[in-house]
Amino acid sequence: MTTIPEEARLPFFVYGTLRPGECNHAVYVRGRAETESPARLPGAVLYAGPGYPYLVEDPESGPVHGELITALASAYDRLLVDLDVLEECAPGDPRSLYERVVREVVLPDGGTACAWVYVAAPRVAAGLRASGTVIAGGDWGSFRTCG
Repeated sequence: MTTIPEEARLPFFVYGTLRPGECNHAVYVRGRAETESPARLPGAVLYAGPGYPYLVEDPESGPVHGELITALASAYDRLLVDLDVLEECAPGDPRSLYERVVREVVLPDGGTACAWVYVAAPRVAAGLRASGTVIAGGDWGSFRTCG
C-alpha cells in the first residue's frame, strides 16, 4: 500500500450534507470544485446522525455512495480547513467527531482513486455500533436531504 503524505492535495469523498443538492454543498463546495463525480466507498456503513450521517468503517459492509470532489487548486487549502472545522475534525483531540483519513474509492468506470474521507472518530463509532441507526443501502441522498 502506498503511503500518502499528510500534505497531499487529494480529492474529497463526500457522502452526506456536502453532496450536490444538500445544504452544505452550496456553502462549502459550490464554486470551489473543479470536478464532482459519483463514487463509492466499499467496507463502510452509514449511520444517521442529528441531521447528517456518520461513516463507520466495516469490512463486511458497504458500499457507501457519495461524490468525489476535486477542489480547484486556488481553493484547496481553504476548503481543507473549512471542512475540518465543519466536521469537527481536530487531530489528536478526543472530542473530535470525525477523523480525516485516506481511503481508496471506486469510480463509475471501475477505476479507483485515493481521497480524503471523514470517518466517525473512534468513540463516536463505538457508540454508533452499539446503538446507532444504520442507513440502509449506504446512501444519505435516498435517506434524507436537508434544507
